[in-house]
Amino acid sequence: IIQILPINDTSMSMTWADSYPYNTVSSFALHPLYLRLSDVGYLRDEADRAEMEALQAELNALPEMDYERVVTAKIKYLRKMYEQLGTRCMDSKSFRDFEKHNRAWLMPYAVFSVLRDKYGTANFEEWKTFTKYAEKRCAAFAERNEKEVGFYYYVQYHLDRQLRKVRDYLHSKGVVLKGDIPIGVSRTSVDVWQNPELFDMRSSAGAPPDDFSAEGQNWGFPIYNWAKMAEDGYAWWKRRFEKMADYFDLYRIDHILGFFRIWEIPAHSVNGLVGQFSPAMPMSAEEIGSYGLHFQKEFMTTPFINEEMLHRYFGEKAEFVKTTFLQHCHDDIYAMKPEFDTQRKVEAYLKQQPLAEGEEWIQDGVYSLIDNVLFVPDRKNANMYHPRISAQNDYLYSRLNEQEKAAFDRLYVHYFYERHNQFWYEEAMKKLPQLTQATSMLVCGEDLGMVPDCVPWAMEQMQILSLEIQRMPKNPQHEFGKVEEYPSRSVCTISTHDMSTLRGWWREDKAV
Repeated sequence: IIQILPINDTSMSMTWADSYPYNTVSSFALHPLYLRLSDVGYLRDEADRAEMEALQAELNALPEMDYERVVTAKIKYLRKMYEQLGTRCMDSKSFRDFEKHNRAWLMPYAVFSVLRDKYGTANFEEWKTFTKYAEKRCAAFAERNEKEVGFYYYVQYHLDRQLRKVRDYLHSKGVVLKGDIPIGVSRTSVDVWQNPELFDMRSSAGAPPDDFSAEGQNWGFPIYNWAKMAEDGYAWWKRRFEKMADYFDLYRIDHILGFFRIWEIPAHSVNGLVGQFSPAMPMSAEEIGSYGLHFQKEFMTTPFINEEMLHRYFGEKAEFVKTTFLQHCHDDIYAMKPEFDTQRKVEAYLKQQPLAEGEEWIQDGVYSLIDNVLFVPDRKNANMYHPRISAQNDYLYSRLNEQEKAAFDRLYVHYFYERHNQFWYEEAMKKLPQLTQATSMLVCGEDLGMVPDCVPWAMEQMQILSLEIQRMPKNPQHEFGKVEEYPSRSVCTISTHDMSTLRGWWREDKAV
């Protein structure tokens, strides 16, 4: 089995920023980066051919791929080939069959790409026209701009054709190809532009703290509107899976936990510490009190900042932080100035007024001030609360007495590890059975991170393979995974996209 990363198109800025494979501009279109140009055709013009051959030799000789130059060169080559052979190609039966089979996503993707090129951004809210998708208007635009739109049809046709050839070749050698379905899509994607009702743009998806990130991960992707998706039987997801089945025999569901619950982060946060699970069952003040912890709303839900904390976090830079970001309340207590009361406001300010070289750590320190709470108000009901993840590591927790700490710990364990098991199991069972049965592909779920007990129950019931990482065992008592303990339905691998390769690991830890 060969597992590959997502190969969907990520072309938004035509810069290195597009090289992240999980920030897709389309959940259906493939990335032009992967085209083998010689299989598309050869340039007739000798000067053009010589120029491209020289550039190819130069780029191939580099120790690492120059992403921007490679993508730019391939698009330039493909545009010349489109001028040269596009009409003949698009008159072929195989092209007409491809266009008919894929039109539902292909036409919006091609129109989106032309508009992105025209306005210099994939952020459709900044376009002068077509900020909202309308099928008839886009179809009319495609007819009026047949040549420009047709270029993207042409590129996707060749990508489809080449990937099918790869699949067939691997099959002939007894090898199968395993795809990767990202859990999220970009805010500036065709998917969001075409189907805005399926997404909640008011917050971002991410992951709670884990071995990779002590402050959690903020992916920036919009949250799914699962209730809306359920109305048509999750048709958008089924189409994604069916498209994957054109090329792959099995696939990995990136962050399968997202089908149970997602870590929802407010739009005003940079890191993921003040997130909350969605969906989830928040706690009332009375329920919090039932654990023996007297709930004090202002003290526990707004950042607590005092002199001791400032000197502990910032040392000799404490005065700079106070005068720049804080306002004095009383005694030795401070609060964030209104213009700096969110991490995004601080981030925007420090882009305009950068810190001195070597003092970038101050920004993270200010973020920590804002995160210093014990509870996060529920996004839908401000009178209900979620315990803040990893709050035990922060200053405010240290201000509690031993009885209060013990009460918070009991509440915390119940909320994060017991309270939601049946609830999240039922959420996943609404979606995953329908989606995994949409195709005949074998399914593997990336069940890593903060995994609730209900996840292995559901995966076993649906016969979804789990993912076991040799270097990141799920049993905290082991330094490395023990193969004999892995479930029978599992895939074992040395590393993931978040880690170095086996060769890289060897080089990093030679002494060990």
